[in-house]
Amino acid sequence: MTALPDALETIRGDFHALEERDRLQLLLEFSNELPELPERYRDHPDLFERVVECQSPVYIFVEVTSGDVHVHATAPAEAPTTRGFASILAQGLDGLSADEVLAVPDDFPLDLGLTRVVSPLRMRGMVAMLGRIKRQVTEKRTPAPATSH
Repeated sequence: MTALPDALETIRGDFHALEERDRLQLLLEFSNELPELPERYRDHPDLFERVVECQSPVYIFVEVTSGDVHVHATAPAEAPTTRGFASILAQGLDGLSADEVLAVPDDFPLDLGLTRVVSPLRMRGMVAMLGRIKRQVTEKRTPAPATSH
């Protein structure tokens, strides 16, 4: 498996340090830590992409500035599992380079140890969130300068 960025490795370790039944509680704690949207984006829902694979309405927007990735997400408070997943990705990927984000394994969400405490549909939603983030990073990253031969 590809080495995870430090923040995601720490999050993964936190989940694995707990008994399976306590992992859901940690996910719920992450739901309370979903970063607020920057004010400049609060009135621009048109910038956000809905992750339709999620049962709850979750929206993702990625900015790539000066090579750093910043993940913004919204999810309703009444959908704590979805909010928790969005929070893990927003916190774990924020500030990484585009290459670091794109190197995160697509199945990272399945490696948190939640597959037996969260429904497969919800797990697919988190995998889809990561996929949307990676696609947006690919679209928004500055292309490498062309080399002449």
